[in-house]
Amino acid sequence: MTTTDWFMANHWWWRPGWTVSRRFYTWHLAFADQSDVHRYVGAHRDVLTPLPGLDLIPDQWLHLTMQGLGFTHEVDDYDVQAIIRAARSHLAALPPLQLTLPEVIVTPEAVVIPAQPAQDVVDLRRALRAAIAAVWPAVPESADGFRPHLSVAYSNSTGPAEPVQQAIENVTAAPATARITTADLIVIHRDRKMYEWETVAARVAGAVDPAVTKRP
Repeated sequence: MTTTDWFMANHWWWRPGWTVSRRFYTWHLAFADQSDVHRYVGAHRDVLTPLPGLDLIPDQWLHLTMQGLGFTHEVDDYDVQAIIRAARSHLAALPPLQLTLPEVIVTPEAVVIPAQPAQDVVDLRRALRAAIAAVWPAVPESADGFRPHLSVAYSNSTGPAEPVQQAIENVTAAPATARITTADLIVIHRDRKMYEWETVAARVAGAVDPAVTKRP
């Protein structure tokens, strides 16, 4: 099936449990300080800006979603601290990620860039899941079906995918690279049709800050 055969759908439908003002604990990788990623995403943002139906993601909120914990009102602060401590142990031996973002693709709800090598990101996620398993008898979310990617834009309505595909095919920018040394535990929300967050704890060079910030 080509993009001429299907439509993009609204990404912002309310998934189970989500409402306005609800917050969620999740681990992710952030790209706020990755200038080469900003260059590459910016080149695609430029060609997508004239198109209707897309929410373009600013550099501040570029991210790669890793592993959720749960809604903040359902997770005890003691467990959060324990998971952070376990993450320090499980992530300490992992080297920084050396990622390539080679190709922008159109999916039914977003414009995304798959991260490579995917297995390195999968290994980091596996370590995060092991840290959670050290505290909880069951780890949220499935271990399977994880496809690491960075989103460039979200679809906010129903519309044809072909104009989006044609726009990104006109971009000639070289692929981006990123060196990621931090996996962040964040509190995220989607109240304004954008994923926005506050950082709870970060793993930097093998260390996790045990301090948990006040929930927004």
